[in-house]
Amino acid sequence: MAEIILNVEVRDGAGTGAARAVRREGKVPGVLYGGGKAPVNIAVKMNEFRKSLYTGKLLGHLVTLQHGDEKQSVIAKAVQFHPVTDEPVHFDLYRVDEHQLIKIEVPVHFKNHDISVGMKKGGSLEVIRHTVELACPADKIPEELVIDLASHDIGDTIRISEVKLPEGVKPATDRDFVIATLKASSAAQSDAGDTTAEA
Repeated sequence: MAEIILNVEVRDGAGTGAARAVRREGKVPGVLYGGGKAPVNIAVKMNEFRKSLYTGKLLGHLVTLQHGDEKQSVIAKAVQFHPVTDEPVHFDLYRVDEHQLIKIEVPVHFKNHDISVGMKKGGSLEVIRHTVELACPADKIPEELVIDLASHDIGDTIRISEVKLPEGVKPATDRDFVIATLKASSAAQSDAGDTTAEA
């Protein structure tokens, strides 16, 4: 099962007033959706929720929900934060089967900027998508997609087809969409212009 266990209690009432009352008790209100069942209003103790959230393994990961003796697999899809204090104020969970195929956004990161052929020439990386929607089993969600820039030159377009995905994981769409491009920076272009002018 998942690494994180959220101990929840079912809360009465919905709406802003009920949620505010839950927060006054030192808990974070949330809603459990999906699985062909009606939504359920739930709450988790603030300190427990915060601890799970800051592991970095809550959002977009398979989590075990525990209510009394009952356990079930869920995905944390969204967390809302207070605009001033940055404290979590609400969350949404979705019921899933561990091996169920789900669609989920995964962050994209890049490595080897310092040895990239194009970056060494003064190129700049323009990121089109900071996250990519993937279709994957709920228990095989990648933490991130890492793209190696080492061999990329100025003018290269990095598409989803060149990213090695884990087994059983595929893009949520059939299109071979662009994730990033390596462009000539204005400084690199002006250097090239000066060289041409001198020649």
